[in-house]
Amino acid sequence: MKPEISVIIPALNEERYIGYPLEGLKSQSFRNFETIVVDGGSSDRTAQIAKKAGCRVVIHRKGDIAAARNRGVRAARGDLIMFTNADTRASKNLLGIYHELFKNKGVVAASGPLIPLEQTTRFIRFGYKFASVYLAKISYHTGKPAISGSNFIVRKSAFKKCGGFDESLVTYEDLDLAHRLAKVGEVRYVNNAVVATSTRRIVKWGVFRYILFNTSNVIRYNLFHDSNKEYEPIR
Repeated sequence: MKPEISVIIPALNEERYIGYPLEGLKSQSFRNFETIVVDGGSSDRTAQIAKKAGCRVVIHRKGDIAAARNRGVRAARGDLIMFTNADTRASKNLLGIYHELFKNKGVVAASGPLIPLEQTTRFIRFGYKFASVYLAKISYHTGKPAISGSNFIVRKSAFKKCGGFDESLVTYEDLDLAHRLAKVGEVRYVNNAVVATSTRRIVKWGVFRYILFNTSNVIRYNLFHDSNKEYEPIR
């Protein structure tokens, strides 16, 4: 049976975390989906873990995360494409919530909140909420919707119509795509479509740097159609 949703997970040396998205997907109430892990040439057991869990694994060593996501779409069989990350666990009704939403033919894409995967401090929880809820909702109210690559679903037809992710962008390739998608249909922010994603970056950077990076990058992209080209990998 053809899957209705294709879930795409880009990954590189993520054996410590790849179990989280796979566990989250295994527990989904909605079942008609496939999982594609786009492996960037990992030297650890990422690909083996994904294959053992029943995922299709596509090896793609060229480019940044935008290129990996585009490669995943080319392999996808579903008409809806769900993007998440290798350190992110979906809430158990996530795919069902999105599947119901897309019965509205005017909706071309949707995203939702991120919460911390690990037990953490109130200050770090605030940083997450600021970036994935407050900043996101402000962007929707200003007519320039933001989506998160950790929690984002799109109609494949709209994705292709917009040309997919811009592979020249190192960061905010998701924001760039959201702005293009908004020109062909409705991009929705769904409050109960929640994922839990690792705090490793905000822990290493600190909350102030994390908020500053996201806020300044949004402003930079909206004013100059440019984004930060430095985004250190954190494993």
